[in-house]
Amino acid sequence: MNTELLGVIGIFILTIILAIPLGKYIAKVYLGDKTLFDPIFNPIEKFIFKISGINSTEEMNWKQHLKALLSINMVWFFLCFFVLLFQGSLPLNPDNNPSMTPDLAFNTAISFLVNCNLQHYSGESGVSYLSQIVLMFLQFVSAGIGMAAAAMIFTAMKERTTEQLGNFYNYFIKSCTRILLPLSAIVAVALVFSGTPMTFEGKDAITTLQGDHVEVSRGPAAAFIAIKHIGTNGGGFFGANSAHPLENPTYFTNGVELWAQLIIPFAMIFALGFFLKKRKLSYIIFGVMTVGFLLLVIPTIMSEINGNPAIEKMGIAQTTGAMEGKEVRFGPAISGFWSIATTVISTGSVNSMHDSSMPVSGAMQLLSMMVNAFYGGCGVGILNYYIFIILAVFISGLMVGRTPEFLGKKIEAREVKIAAFIAILHPLLILSGTALASYFAAHDTAMGYWFSGNATGWLNNPGNHGFSEMLYEYTSSAANNGSGFEGLGDNNPFWNITTGIVLLLSRFIPIIGPLAIAGLLAGKKYIPESAGTLKTDTSIFGIMTFAVIAIIAALSFFPALALGPLAEFFTLK
Repeated sequence: MNTELLGVIGIFILTIILAIPLGKYIAKVYLGDKTLFDPIFNPIEKFIFKISGINSTEEMNWKQHLKALLSINMVWFFLCFFVLLFQGSLPLNPDNNPSMTPDLAFNTAISFLVNCNLQHYSGESGVSYLSQIVLMFLQFVSAGIGMAAAAMIFTAMKERTTEQLGNFYNYFIKSCTRILLPLSAIVAVALVFSGTPMTFEGKDAITTLQGDHVEVSRGPAAAFIAIKHIGTNGGGFFGANSAHPLENPTYFTNGVELWAQLIIPFAMIFALGFFLKKRKLSYIIFGVMTVGFLLLVIPTIMSEINGNPAIEKMGIAQTTGAMEGKEVRFGPAISGFWSIATTVISTGSVNSMHDSSMPVSGAMQLLSMMVNAFYGGCGVGILNYYIFIILAVFISGLMVGRTPEFLGKKIEAREVKIAAFIAILHPLLILSGTALASYFAAHDTAMGYWFSGNATGWLNNPGNHGFSEMLYEYTSSAANNGSGFEGLGDNNPFWNITTGIVLLLSRFIPIIGPLAIAGLLAGKKYIPESAGTLKTDTSIFGIMTFAVIAIIAALSFFPALALGPLAEFFTLK
């Protein structure tokens, strides 16, 4: 067990060490400074802009950024929806997997478009290789979209008074070519040499040690799995995700995949400091996020390594901890760490079954997504935290009697209203969706078209845990996470359509809000720092921001957590 804990600590510290120089590189990319890789990527980017007819040097205001962002996402949605809807008749389908139903294609296309990758299908039988390639493309561009939005925020924070906030397409293409693609290639190579398939051949017939004849799914998995983690997407090539022995073969690949999903969210925080030349601010932000992360991960690991109290009462020793739903090659410590890393960062990949986690672990996984402000996904983690900075600046200013200012710009009613709306939207989507599903389940409602049978049929577990399954599904959707308590029967019109709507609203409105705030602030008159300026790069302000996050999360979600995992914990005791 001590060795397992050392592995967890080692991966975490190594990622932080490597994230600092990567953050400096990312800042240089967005600033347009020279980098070592310019001779490689400059010709590629010039070719892309030439054939697309895009002028990458044209400055855009925040509204033009949003227009470009939303319109290009709409094109990708229809492309992906078409491929999934007709994949059974399209090429690159050696296993003859059928086309998706319209509701499942709708959910899947939206899910991968919004960097969530909520999967209501099993990869082995649910999609063709052509569909996997299209979904892999969305994993690149959805991550690039989030990073491009963050780059615009960086620019708005850096400039004194301007409406010219860089070029969306320039930020987007550079995010994909100079950051996501090289890192994904490194991870993919590590996976291939560790035994992950990378082929376009269909199922392989093998004979097991027991003499059974089985067919094992293959495919271009290594490339897909690399960007799923580097881009904090999380969608599994196989149904069992990173618990699958071909998707995550060894403890080494487990460490690589953990590093892969942590590295860019960490680096983007440090990139902010290098970009603004305010490294202390980035250290404060990273410190607040890390404290929040540790408060979630430590109880989870302790809960998993201590085992199940119900099994303990039966007199059964649990020397290896709570192993239900976990892989022996990983163990409970790093599985618990992964479960919080993947929910805090909005990756959503799993190397164990979250539905089998201890109640405390389930509560921490849910809380990670409910807070949705510690590290976060590629780019959007900064956007989520930016909202809480605005609220913390406003509240702090009121408390000390100073005009609320952030980086030389006054925070006024319009910016606070937008930030408050975004902060309230997250719990609204989660709790309203859960309330609707719970009402149907509690009344055993006949669902008709929406579900074949009565609503209780989609629950694998009754009582508190069944409630947690429904709460987790909407929380995962609203946090653009994608993991799930998979006892829930979710591949039906009710869950496909309702979570699809939540996915759309929870992705684009929380991007629109921060971009609007940043754009509005960028256009305001710059106020030089004075003795009366509220400093935002201090530990006191970091504590204030953490308090705002904690209070909003506690007030919004404690009742729901009390009905689900917390009630289950006390029942199990």
